[in-house]
Amino acid sequence: MDEELRSLTERLRAESVASGAPGAPAACDRLVASGDHDELAGVLTEPGHPLWARELAAFRLGIAGDRRAFESLVLLLNHRDPPRCASAAYALARLGDPRTARAAAALATNELRVAYALHPVRLLVELRAPEAVPALITTLERRLRPRDPYRRVALACVEGLGTLADDRAAPVLNDALAHPALAEAAVRALDRIPGQR
Repeated sequence: MDEELRSLTERLRAESVASGAPGAPAACDRLVASGDHDELAGVLTEPGHPLWARELAAFRLGIAGDRRAFESLVLLLNHRDPPRCASAAYALARLGDPRTARAAAALATNELRVAYALHPVRLLVELRAPEAVPALITTLERRLRPRDPYRRVALACVEGLGTLADDRAAPVLNDALAHPALAEAAVRALDRIPGQR
């Protein structure tokens, strides 16, 4: 069992116990052990399954490359609970679905959900898809407004643009130099873009 699955399993088993539902911990253990992708996909489509079971099934299918997990993982990527977002991003990066980058870009640039954009931004960087640089530039430009409260998202954009080292990012990274919380990371990011420093 890889570390990400072990961590997710411990968290969701604790949720199943805390739910107080009879048989929930045993159901969790069964989903962890199941090698039946149809059973796991059924958890995503049948009514009545708790969130922890849906997350576990989606994660297991995602890391196995089963695209039936895509919609559930995208919903979890934009969840208010950061551990759910992180596990969804991990699974989506391994799913291999061509829709993933477009979905992550839409979530990263959605101003109504910017509080939950951190993991979509990080996923875009990991995917290195064509959508990544334009989405990170757009998201960072919006975060450079005075008194914007989403500094972690802005910092993830700056660091991600440095990782991607695309010269289209130079103007917004230069703008980020004026923001004390971002300046050091922006210098490092610009250093990685050929011809910028």
